[in-house]
Order: sequence, then C-alpha cells, then structure tokens
Amino acid sequence: ASIGSVACCYTGQPFDTVKVRMQTNPAAFPSVVFTSKTILSKEGVSAFWKGAVPTAMGMVLENAMAFGVNEALKRTFPDDAKEDPTKRPDLLRPFMMGAITGCFSATVLLPSEVVKAKTQVVVGGTEASSTDVYRKMIRKQGVRSLFMGFDAQIMRDAPFYAFFFGTYELNCYFFRTYIPSMPEELNYFLSGGFAGMLGWTAAMPFDVPKTNVQASWNSRVVGSYFPELIRIAKERGPLALYTGLIPTVLRAFPANAALFLGVEMGKKVFDRFVWP
Repeated sequence: ASIGSVACCYTGQPFDTVKVRMQTNPAAFPSVVFTSKTILSKEGVSAFWKGAVPTAMGMVLENAMAFGVNEALKRTFPDDAKEDPTKRPDLLRPFMMGAITGCFSATVLLPSEVVKAKTQVVVGGTEASSTDVYRKMIRKQGVRSLFMGFDAQIMRDAPFYAFFFGTYELNCYFFRTYIPSMPEELNYFLSGGFAGMLGWTAAMPFDVPKTNVQASWNSRVVGSYFPELIRIAKERGPLALYTGLIPTVLRAFPANAALFLGVEMGKKVFDRFVWP
C-alpha cells in the first residue's frame, strides 16, 4: 500500500492541482484545458506537482490505515458467503465497512491535506513550497492549523471509502460471476480502477467545500464546512459541487487500478510467506 501510494501520488498530482485551482477559484480557472495552460505558461511544469511531498506522506499513512482497518473489519466480521462460491456475498457490508474505514483514514490524512490545499492555491514562487506553507501555518495558528476542516475531511472520506471499497467488492464479484475466465490480476486492476472512479464521483460534492475550507486561512477545526457547502450551492448552483470532476476521474482509474493490484498481490505474498 505504501509503495502504491507514492506512485499514485506522483502520477495523479498534476490532475489534483488542476482540480484544486478550479474548485477554489472557478472565475480564474474555468476549465481543465485553460487551467492547465495557465499553470504551465505562468508557473512552469513543476507547479503541477505543488504539494506532492505532503500528499505522498499523507497517502502512505492514509492507505496503510484504510487498507489495514478495512481488512481488520473483514476478518473480524467475516462474510460466510466468501467461503462458499455458491452463495451470494453480502453486497451491503463492504459499503458500511468502507464508511467506517473512511472515518479512521480521515484522521491521519487531514494534516497533509491542509498543507497540500494551501500550497496548491499559491500562484507564483513566493512562499510556494510545502515547507513554507507549513511554517506559516504553525506561526499563525499553531498546531491546531493542521486540523482545520476536520468535519470536512470526515464528510468527504466516509462516502468516498464507502463507494471505494463497496464498489470494488461488487465489481470483483460481478467479474468472477459473469466473466469467470478473467485472470484475477486483471479483475483486481479493472475493479480497482472503476472503484476509484465511482468513489470520487460519489464524494465530489463533499470534496469541493472541503477544498475551499482547507485552502482558506480563516477556517476553523470544526464548523466551517456546512456554511461553505451552503454558500457554494447558493452562489454558484448545485452543479458547482462537481467542479473538478473531470480531472479527478481521469486520475482515478489508473491510480486506483494500480493501487488495488499492488495491494492484492502484496497481500497474497504476505499471507503466503510472511504471515501464513
């Protein structure tokens, strides 16, 4: 999960930077193409990877927590149908376990998400590094600045992981049932990719206000999320809550396909040779 997390981060960071710019300043960055061209011409190629270091660190912790907690839940509350291929598995259970997993992963991901959001919205080279942003945060608001928008993180991650793990199990089941000749590795890859796309599609309305809350220097630890959600919906309409969906979905398939494939294959190796 850790190796896959770093690969996912640096592969998908350019798309994420474009998404954050569109979400926090839609007037200046109205489309994917325009945003990409503007960043490239005014700030250079490296600007697409702003915030990559805290993102990579956060994703390692996030995925270690997410896959660890989810696997622990599956082993603590096993589905008997998993042992009998003739029985239909409980398709609701993975969604509920995913939502619980999201609440745990949000706690370890939050500090890196706040630093990343504030770094990505900085235009130009002045105080543009993650280290500069981190120092400014600590100087202005202390350690609590790392936990701004805690409620926003929970609101985004709970539905994301519900659909992320839920649709992954659903996809795996359907592929095994209706295309039994499909290799397991291809099943993991396709199921993971589609799970990432569906997870982000479900979570996107919660992600837009989260990004705005965490990119702001005036947010609170708890209490800024719902006012921001209502403000965006009132001022820009409900569709504004899907701002940045295209670059997010484009990033989601390859990143999460590789992530799930790596996790599943790694799990098999560990189960066989390390913890049999």
